Amino acid sequence: MHFEVLAWSRSKKRLAVIALDVMLSFVATWIAFSLRLDTLHIPTLVQLRVYLLIPFVVIPVFIRFGLYRAIFRYTGQAALTATAKAVATYGVLLSIGLFLTQWDMVPRSLGVLQPLIFLILVGGSRAFARFWLAGPGVSNDIGGLRRLLIFGAGTAGVQTAVAMAVSRQFKLIGFVDDDPFKVGRSINGVMVTGSADLKQRVVNEKITDILLAMPSASRQRRLSIIQSLNSLPVHVRTLPSMADLASGRVTVQDFRELDIEDLLGRDPVAPQPDLMARDLASKVVLVTGAGGSIGSELCRSIVLQRPRQLVLLDHNEFGLYQIHRELAQWCHAQNLVVTLTPLLGSVTHADRMRSVCLQYQPSTIYHAAAYKHVPLVEENVAEGVVNNIFGTLNMAQAALACGAQRFVLISTDKAVRPTNVMGASKRMAEMVLQALADQPGDTRFSMVRFGNVLGSSGSVVPLFRQQLVTGGPLTVTHPDVTRYFMTIPEAAQLVVQAGAMGQGGDVFVLDMGEPVKIMELARRMVQLSGLSVREAAQPDGDISIEITGLRPGEKLFEELLIGDNPEPTGHPRIMKAQESCFSWPALEVQLQALRQAAAVNDEPAIRTVLSHCVSGFPAPAPTVFPSGM
Repeated sequence: MHFEVLAWSRSKKRLAVIALDVMLSFVATWIAFSLRLDTLHIPTLVQLRVYLLIPFVVIPVFIRFGLYRAIFRYTGQAALTATAKAVATYGVLLSIGLFLTQWDMVPRSLGVLQPLIFLILVGGSRAFARFWLAGPGVSNDIGGLRRLLIFGAGTAGVQTAVAMAVSRQFKLIGFVDDDPFKVGRSINGVMVTGSADLKQRVVNEKITDILLAMPSASRQRRLSIIQSLNSLPVHVRTLPSMADLASGRVTVQDFRELDIEDLLGRDPVAPQPDLMARDLASKVVLVTGAGGSIGSELCRSIVLQRPRQLVLLDHNEFGLYQIHRELAQWCHAQNLVVTLTPLLGSVTHADRMRSVCLQYQPSTIYHAAAYKHVPLVEENVAEGVVNNIFGTLNMAQAALACGAQRFVLISTDKAVRPTNVMGASKRMAEMVLQALADQPGDTRFSMVRFGNVLGSSGSVVPLFRQQLVTGGPLTVTHPDVTRYFMTIPEAAQLVVQAGAMGQGGDVFVLDMGEPVKIMELARRMVQLSGLSVREAAQPDGDISIEITGLRPGEKLFEELLIGDNPEPTGHPRIMKAQESCFSWPALEVQLQALRQAAAVNDEPAIRTVLSHCVSGFPAPAPTVFPSGM
């Protein structure tokens, strides 16, 4: 029956509710008369006027308070509060009306008694409708639902509990909280227990899912909770941040899988406003690779500093379209007066880059355009060199030509003693800027080097999540491989701040925290999805982890420094590396040889030049000809 009601049109539902309220007003009036006169009420003709008057007062008041716009099966505390306010308003109007009319046999106290009874009837009808229309998902006796504990009995947790009432996916079993004032109490009939009892409760009550409803908790606190859940056979999810929740009511659709940032346990350092705004506010800023993961996040950070103009450059049409549309909507919503200029173009076209810089005269350039996928660049050596090295050179020379004040290269930890062409090309790009920094010119060149960013294209976390959905296996290249990780927004903000500190030729290194072992990350993601790892000790596990072998050019461990003793800076997460480099005349000779080799796709010659210039990059193996040749 309730499914048929849900299928009604909105106007039909609204008319049904109005009819119900009219009927309830009659019932409340009859009860009020009966109680006041202390007898079963049979209305006189004069008293019938009250029955007819009340709907003409009730319905307009309820409409004014928006009670007929609410969806019964989603109503909660806010709707009940609005109902109480509407009935109170109606009660005042009714009392005034009865006082002015002075009808015989109509007690003035009816103006107080009838609204109180009416409030009970209306509130009860709304509560009944909410639970009836919600369907089987709200029943505690229905089997087959996933059994949920909410970790956090604060506002977000309570909002989530309300959402549970309309969900057919979960059965809410209880809350977990460390606040001694909440433990032992109940919220809407659901008990709150302490975290010390969590493991026992999971086993005894057959819990399948745990939701972390603590959007304002520090990352360190979240990590400690997650670690305590590692051994439990439950699927752990989390709610979005407070900023994401502020826009509306929590729903089951807001639940999200844990990201690796939940497992890092390191809280980001708040950006320093003076460093963020120094090279951006009221200036023209150019970002290459603006449609990429790092480039687009840089644009988001930059536009908040209110530059006069932000030039978005990318050769990927769709990526450029997406970030331009997003920023345009954002600027409109936030009243940010920023001129956004999307430009299609490749950094490998020197004349085009020079023309762009001369036309728009950027004072700050962030160069994020690069080929960064190690296996792909390893298979396309010449293209990787042309894009990463000569694209950087083209942009740097264009910056000099237009008199840009700052040029910041987005580099990588793979540039340190690289074993792959991608890393070697990025180290050569760094060396280009180091050498140019010693040449005459007004542009201050600097580089910012960091590791993997979460959520970027090719990141291991989305890959693992996709593999979990398809039943595995999770693929890890080597059991000992480790990587540094940082969130994209944190990396972008640190890039801006590091670039503002550059004096010329600086190589900045971001503090990435402790490296993460990828095998351990894979195991955690399996366990926190409520599954078990299939291995020799547990052959009946759900998901296996497969070792695929290191890919060409891949390293077990990434480094952030070539030399030792990095210098501290004014920011706790930014260091300055001491890296040697060629002079510009010496480097120019090597670049010429590299350009010639890339033009004819001579991979051995490219590798030879890279091995000569880049510390740690291996020379190509000599060609061995069969005997008799």
